[in-house]
Amino acid sequence: MTLRDTLHGEGLRMTPQRQIVLDAVTRLGHATPEAVCAEVTRSDPGVNPSTVYRTLELFERLGVIRHAHLGSGAATYHRGDETAHLHLVCESCGRVTEADVGLADDLAGSLRRTHGFVPDVAHMAISGTCADCAAEQAGRSR
Repeated sequence: MTLRDTLHGEGLRMTPQRQIVLDAVTRLGHATPEAVCAEVTRSDPGVNPSTVYRTLELFERLGVIRHAHLGSGAATYHRGDETAHLHLVCESCGRVTEADVGLADDLAGSLRRTHGFVPDVAHMAISGTCADCAAEQAGRSR
């Protein structure tokens, strides 16, 4: 289903600004609202930041995009039609790596059984150290 179809299904219009916001999210991958605003401004300096924020909220409500919290900063947004994934966030270099959500099946099952809690693992971010930074740190400690 296209963005136009999704919007029309909700009784909303497709606007150039909405397309520009979606294009920015697509280009950036995982991006904060501020980064999306900056990218949108490069395409069309006349788009107001409040339009970008409202559009991000609308798109998330419609499932066009999703958000994840990748640390202590603002949420980041990515396309909603991507395969659901975990976010592995390196505390050393800041790199975000995507991993299959199936890796969290045991944890999710344990949380359900023990606490009755059903996690949304696609919003999950796991902080740690990426392979490159771990290897670099190991090399320094020798």
